[in-house]
Amino acid sequence: MASIDEIILRSINPFDNFTSNNFWLEQQQPEPTVDSIHQGAISTIEATLAQVAQDHHTRTLILDGDGGSGKSYLLGRLKKKLNAKAFFVYIPPFPQIDSIWRHILRYTVDSLMKVPEGQKDSQLLLWLDKVLTAIKQRGVKDRILKDDVLDLLRSDKKRFINKFKDIYKQVGIYNADIFFGVLHDLNNLQLYYLACEWLRGDDLSEDSLQNLRIKKSIDTEEAARETLANFSRIAGDTQPIVLCFDQLNSIARFSDGSRALQKLFDINTKIHDEDKNFLIIISLNTDIWKNHYKQMDQSDKDRVNQQVSLKPINLQQAESLLASRLYSLNSIANPQPSSPIYPLNRQYLEEEFPGGKTDPRNVIRFGQFVFQSYKEWLAAGSKGEFKFDRELEVENDEQTLLAAFKLKWLDEFNKVQQQITRFRHFSAPDLIQMLQEALVTLQVDKIKTPLFTGTKYASYSLEYQLLGKSGRLGVVWTEDGNMTSFYYVMEACNKALKTDPSLTLYLIRAEVLGNSNNKGYQSYIKIFTNFPHHHITPHINSVHYLATYQSLVREAREGDLVIGNKTIGLKNLQTLIRESKILEGCSLLQDLGIIKKIVEPIKVTVKKNDTKVAVTPVPPGVTECKDYLLNLVATQHFLARHILIENARSKFSTVSESQINVLIQQLCQENKINILDPQAPPAAQLICLVPQK
Repeated sequence: MASIDEIILRSINPFDNFTSNNFWLEQQQPEPTVDSIHQGAISTIEATLAQVAQDHHTRTLILDGDGGSGKSYLLGRLKKKLNAKAFFVYIPPFPQIDSIWRHILRYTVDSLMKVPEGQKDSQLLLWLDKVLTAIKQRGVKDRILKDDVLDLLRSDKKRFINKFKDIYKQVGIYNADIFFGVLHDLNNLQLYYLACEWLRGDDLSEDSLQNLRIKKSIDTEEAARETLANFSRIAGDTQPIVLCFDQLNSIARFSDGSRALQKLFDINTKIHDEDKNFLIIISLNTDIWKNHYKQMDQSDKDRVNQQVSLKPINLQQAESLLASRLYSLNSIANPQPSSPIYPLNRQYLEEEFPGGKTDPRNVIRFGQFVFQSYKEWLAAGSKGEFKFDRELEVENDEQTLLAAFKLKWLDEFNKVQQQITRFRHFSAPDLIQMLQEALVTLQVDKIKTPLFTGTKYASYSLEYQLLGKSGRLGVVWTEDGNMTSFYYVMEACNKALKTDPSLTLYLIRAEVLGNSNNKGYQSYIKIFTNFPHHHITPHINSVHYLATYQSLVREAREGDLVIGNKTIGLKNLQTLIRESKILEGCSLLQDLGIIKKIVEPIKVTVKKNDTKVAVTPVPPGVTECKDYLLNLVATQHFLARHILIENARSKFSTVSESQINVLIQQLCQENKINILDPQAPPAAQLICLVPQK
C-alpha cells in the first residue's frame, strides 16, 4: 500500500475532466455526483414532472444559469435519476429555421432509441409496452377488449392497426394507418431499425418503404409536427416525455445575425397548447434568457410555467464536490489521509472564495490547480511546508495547452465514434452545418450558405473559394436513400450550373447512386463523371471529425469548454484547431482541397548489405498513441509508468503493451520525456516531462 503523497505524485490529476454534452453520449462515463448540489432545482423539476404524469398537461420550464453553473450536467443528472418515471430526449441546437419540427422529431426518436441504464430495451419499446399494458388494464376495466391486447403485436398487422384505430378514434391520430403500422413493425427484429428511421424522418429508399408497406417518408414540417403530436395523442397511456433543449447559443440565426430563439418559443407555445404529456426543459444562459424575455410576447411568457435558476454552491457543497473527485485516490492510500479533500483543505476554499459561494466549474478548476501545485511540490522534494500562491498561477504555456487540447479531442472523438456508425445519423442540414463550421475555422474564403436557391434542398448545399483561385466551388451533401429525392437534388445541381457554368460542384454521398433506370442517376452521370465536377464517397471517419469539432464549438459558445486550466472561447478554439492540425486527418477535407492530402505510407523493399529488407508502414494507431503518451505526460508533468501505459491501452486497443513500452523508450531517446528511476521495477518507475527550449 502506498501513501497518499506517493499516489498523488504518480496519478493523473482527477480534476482534469470537464464535461458538458449530450447526456446520451455521456452515459457510459458517469461522473461522480454530489446530490446536495442544485438539489432544489432537481426537486422542483421532479415535482413538475409528477404533475405532468398526474394530469398529462404539458408544462415548460426554463433552466438558466451562468456559464459553469452546470446546466448540461444537471440535465444528465435528471435523466439518470428520473428515467424510470419518464422518457428523456436530448435535442441539440437546430441548424435551419425552416426545418425545426423535423429536427425535433429526429432527435426525439434518436433519444427514444437509446437504452436506459438497467434496462434491456430501448425507451421506444418501453414506451410501446406501457401503451399496450395500459390498454389492457383499461380494456379489462371497461370490458371493451375481450382479447389480450399484448397478443396484438404478434397478430396480423392489419388487425393491429384496426384495433388501435378503434381505441384511439376520438383523439385524431395523424396518418393512423401508417403510424400504427410502424408501431407494429417496431416489434419485428427485421423491421425495427427501418421503422425507427421512418419515425425519425429519414428519406427512405423505395425498397425500404416497400418493406414497411408505406408510400412516402416524413418529408414536410407539417408531417413531422403531426407525427410528434401522435406521441402525445396517446399520452394518457404512457409516462411523460421530457424534451431537453440545450446549448442554444448555437441555434440557427436570422439574417441579421440574432439567434432564432423566438422560433423555439413559437414551437413551445404550440406544443404547450396542443399536446399532452410533455415536459419541456429549455436550458439557457441567464443573460440570454433575461434579454430574450424582455422581447417575448405575453402569450409566449404565459406558456413558461416556471423558471429554475441554478444558484451558486456553498463551501460545504464545494468540499463534497472535491471529495467526490479525490475519493478514488484517497480510498487506496495507507494510511488514510487526514481529510477527504486532501491535499486541499477548508482554509484554502475560504481564501479562494471569501464570499462563501461559487459555481461547480470554479471549484473543479481550483482543485485542479492545487492538486497540480502539490504534485510539483512533492516532485521537488517536499521542501518546507506546502503553500500555494494563487497569484503565481499562470495559464498553461502553449505546449501544455496544445497537449491538453489533443487529449480533450481524443476523448470527445472516441465518444462520437462509439455513437455514430452511419451517415444518416445526421440530416443533410446537420452535415452541411458541421462542414461549414470546419471551413470557417480553417479560414476558407467566401463561404456562403446555401448554394441552391428556390428548392427545399437548399440546406443541403454551400459554396466557398480556395485561396489564390477565383472560381466558385459548390458542395452538395445528400445521404437520402430515396431516388426521387436524389433526382431533385441533381436537378438543383443542373439549375446551379446553368446559372453559373464556371461553378465547380462536389457531390458528397456514401449512399447508393441508383442505376441507369433512375433519372437521378442519369443526371448524376452527366454532371459528376465529367471534369471539373467531382463525386466524393466519404468515410464515416470524416463525419466523426466534423461531429467532434461541432461538439467542441457548441461547448465554446456556451462558455463551457475548459482546456487545461483555461476556459476556451470560440476564437481560441479555432486557433487551437489550426495549431494542432487535427483536422488534417479528415479525408473529406482533403478531398475538397481544403487541406493538403495525406499520402499513406506504402510497403517498400530496400536493399541492405545486398539483402532485400521489407519496410512496412507503421501499424494503425501507433503514431497517435505516441502522441498521446507525450501529451499526457506534458499535462501531468509527473506520472507513474504503469498508469501511463494503462491509459494508453484504454485509448488504443490495437496497440500492445510491448509496443507502448517501445514508444516510451523512443520518447526518452528523443529527449521529450525522462524516466526518473530507470533501475526501479517498471511498476515503480516515474516518468516526467523534459522541458523544451
